[in-house]
Amino acid sequence: MTGGPIATPDIGTLEKLFGALDRHFADFMVKLSQGLSPRGQVNLWLAAALVSNSVGKGDVCLLLSEKAGRPLVVEDEADGDIPSIRYPDLEEWVNDLREGPVVGKPGDFRPLILDEKYRLYLYRYWLYEQDLARFIIAGMDRCTDAVDTAVLADSLRRLFPGGNGDETDWQGVAAIVTAYRKLSIISGGPGTGKTYTVARILALLIEQARAGRIAIALAAPTGKAAARLAGMIREAKDTLDCTPQVKTAIPQEASTIHRLLGPTSKAGTFRFNKTNRLPYDVVVVDEASMVDLPLMAKLVSALSDHGRLILLGDKDQLASVEPGAVFGDICGTGRIVPPLQGLTKMVEEMGVHRPPREGVLTGVLPDFVTVLQKSYRFSADAGIGNLAAAVNRGDSDTVFALLKERTCPDVLWQETPPPERVERALEERLGHVCRDYFATENPEEIFYLFGKFHLLCALRQGPYGAVAVNRLIESIARRNGFIRPEGRWYKGQPVMVTSNDYQLRLFNGDIGILLPDPETGGQLRVYFPTEKGAFRKLLPGRLSEWETAFAMTVHKSQGSEFEHVMVLLPDRSSEVLTRELIYTAITRAKKTVELWGREDVLAEALGRRTRRQSGLRDALSQFR
Repeated sequence: MTGGPIATPDIGTLEKLFGALDRHFADFMVKLSQGLSPRGQVNLWLAAALVSNSVGKGDVCLLLSEKAGRPLVVEDEADGDIPSIRYPDLEEWVNDLREGPVVGKPGDFRPLILDEKYRLYLYRYWLYEQDLARFIIAGMDRCTDAVDTAVLADSLRRLFPGGNGDETDWQGVAAIVTAYRKLSIISGGPGTGKTYTVARILALLIEQARAGRIAIALAAPTGKAAARLAGMIREAKDTLDCTPQVKTAIPQEASTIHRLLGPTSKAGTFRFNKTNRLPYDVVVVDEASMVDLPLMAKLVSALSDHGRLILLGDKDQLASVEPGAVFGDICGTGRIVPPLQGLTKMVEEMGVHRPPREGVLTGVLPDFVTVLQKSYRFSADAGIGNLAAAVNRGDSDTVFALLKERTCPDVLWQETPPPERVERALEERLGHVCRDYFATENPEEIFYLFGKFHLLCALRQGPYGAVAVNRLIESIARRNGFIRPEGRWYKGQPVMVTSNDYQLRLFNGDIGILLPDPETGGQLRVYFPTEKGAFRKLLPGRLSEWETAFAMTVHKSQGSEFEHVMVLLPDRSSEVLTRELIYTAITRAKKTVELWGREDVLAEALGRRTRRQSGLRDALSQFR
């Protein structure tokens, strides 16, 4: 970069800093605003390109006050003709934007919306946020119909027997909250029993309905998460202390949220919406932290007026890949909601909660949010559980003690090798894993092996990114004769769908594996597991957007669990490396986690938090 700061760069200079989509959107906004001054056109172009770019990176809006007056950092220093640039001063920028006919205030119908906190939105994202905020605010203060307390007490006694001890039974608290609230959010780390809890809550709600019919839908953001939810609900049903009729009323199948809403031929629209509501009394969504703002807004708008929504997730996990951090924003409102009349007393009387010392139900979380705190997967001395907790606190001393002292057999640490040695290191580590995996042609067995061990990358690009690592694993497999040396497709190739394909009923994140199909004389087909535990087969050429998935990014691994996980961090720091990413990676493991990294890189990541620009938390907090 050359030259000193300039107050108003021309649009031609700014164009070099943005991608094609951002440039075209900014050009269109300026084209619709011909009456602006030259400076106003430049400032509008810059704001429009930035908000488009921000949404592409996962933010819902652009906070102008964080940019105003500061240097604009150009990453590509090869363009020596780009001068140093400063963003406009806030007052100048805001005034110029408000002069533009394409920028409106909240409530206006304009392409861009600028609110009083200097958040700039694309209109549709502002509308999604408002629709969702209205639903949640209504749910904050909305009780269900009369609850039969005698039936509820009996249900709690049978379905939540853990409430008889001295400690708080947060699963029982979640059940009572859900019985009284139209909106219930249950957050918890790995192994805290979220699915176990919701299975019992569904039995409790069915018992409340008595002879009345209650329609329940189970959903999750991805096909693999839906299949896992359905499987866990089926397992949990066998342990319920209730009548066979109640068990029968609990659904055994789950679908993706997209499939639940019914996608139409017009992209982004669904059969069930504001004017055609879902025919369910209760909708349960697992892995809710993965749900982006647009999809969550469309889901809540399609709920019936009497319908309940139960969201399960981990508030400390990474936010969705697409724009928004809905689950984290809702759990982190900081709003103290007045408790439902008699709710605290009810919790005490039913034996699931000791008398609260400081109003536990109405602390820093709204009272429709319950956080499960006891892990049933990891014991008190388990390395993975303690490591995840330390990462979540940002406690680097404990993290490195657990990783480097080797006192916990389920937690391993290895220094990241330099780029030129990554392939050899992977071959030494993964040789036996590849041999067992490629030896089978049985769909059930190969999916079992796929879920037994997996490699997660913090980055997508670069020598330590998922794209390069997948090529290295393919190279290792070819060199060892596990796959043939030529051809695009091969036996055992795992593929991840990277965009929704409504015609094929495939959704972003779905995993398939190529295997010979006995019904076609051994021709390769992509096997996809269904929610019912079977498989469906597709010709590989029918897949439109996909990527090989021997290794996947941590973001893409959300909603998955593997027995053994290896996490590959790069040899240098990156803004992508955050506390939430490390926590999410570690908590994909059920038995062991192996972390490859460098001390300085990991330490910096533990001190960096994921930030998503959004006005949702603000919108929820202001209603008291």
